[in-house]
Amino acid sequence: MASVISPVHSPIRTCQFSSLYLSSNKISPSFALLKAWSLSSKASSLTFSPLPETIKPFSPVELSGKALKFSGWSQELRRRGSVELPVAKAAAADAEGAEIESAAGYGKPSRSFSEKFPFLITGFFFFMWYLLNVIFNILNKKVYNYFPYPYFVSVIHLLVGVVYCLVSWSIGLPKRAPIDKEQLALLTPVAFCHALGHVMSNVSFAAVAVSFTHTIKALEPFFNASASQFVLGQHIPLSLWLSLAPVVIGVSMASLTELSFNWLGFGSAMISNIAFTYRSIYSKKAMTGMDSTNVYAYISIIALLVCIPPALLIEGPQLLQYGFRDAIAKVGLYKFLSDLFWIGMFYHLYNQLATNTLERVAPLTHAVGNVLKRVFVIGFSIVVFGNKISTQTGIGTAIAIAGVAIYSLIKANIEEQKRKAAAISTS
Repeated sequence: MASVISPVHSPIRTCQFSSLYLSSNKISPSFALLKAWSLSSKASSLTFSPLPETIKPFSPVELSGKALKFSGWSQELRRRGSVELPVAKAAAADAEGAEIESAAGYGKPSRSFSEKFPFLITGFFFFMWYLLNVIFNILNKKVYNYFPYPYFVSVIHLLVGVVYCLVSWSIGLPKRAPIDKEQLALLTPVAFCHALGHVMSNVSFAAVAVSFTHTIKALEPFFNASASQFVLGQHIPLSLWLSLAPVVIGVSMASLTELSFNWLGFGSAMISNIAFTYRSIYSKKAMTGMDSTNVYAYISIIALLVCIPPALLIEGPQLLQYGFRDAIAKVGLYKFLSDLFWIGMFYHLYNQLATNTLERVAPLTHAVGNVLKRVFVIGFSIVVFGNKISTQTGIGTAIAIAGVAIYSLIKANIEEQKRKAAAISTS
């Protein structure tokens, strides 16, 4: 039973498809751009002849900007072998005006560059993450060479990041997620550990060579495993514990002969490892449902409030007496202020890029990426600052990094197996 089709207004003149249906001639291929909003012209209507009952009736076409789909009758005509309607590269406009490529009557959404070449986009994210991290570490150490006040510099890092987040919220990129008392209570311990770990890392950077601080921070997986086993009560496989042995041995070798070694730099880096370990523990409990960008913004705001009091108490009198004056005398006011601004901006951007990068890859790639990042930072810092290291320090650093790589690979494989098992059990 044929259904009555509502007329579709189009600039094409009125014609009957029945003549095409009976004709043995085939229509030559043509290319057209069919846009939904152009079909509202005052030209005569296009009328369709009744089709066989095997065809599913059409609902009236709505001229609301939605894409028009002609695949139904074009496929039927093709099956009858009489007519071909090869709309090889036609495009129909979707509801938002985007063009959809259509081949032989089938609408296919056009793919963006990131969809066609995802590996290039991911590689670009990794490159920018490493580059920003290296620039931050180098510029940060250069600032400490003429302004050795890590507590104040830590506040600047967080302050610039917070201003960046507030400006982003004000323009809606991203839209600020509301926060309640319960979420604030969950995020506060995370922010406190983040603040402590960040400040202690900067104290270590100011006290010893950047390469040595990163070598000490290679012990972070050991603290993570220990906390998981003894604090969270999770079972850590023997293979993971064995993979941590080279890390401990390598860091010990590097520390014994490190030319820039001092207990302040060593101890603060170790405290940073512990703080970041507990940050990971509290982060697992602080599942607020927010996106990572908003979570990091709130953590940065709380961490800034935590860092300001000790900076004022510990370094405030010295800064007011001679700290600012000496720095300006050495490099000038403009360079001093611009250096503080850029180290804060690079700190925030590399952390944000790290989050965006790690969201795009699998845990195994994540693990390898973190290890390679540390290798890049250590290598570039040695080259840029010309730090002299002993043979034993170099060998110890290499052993520690290799141990971290083995640990990360084993842990990533274990996590992947857990996910597959969970997926199978739920299916």
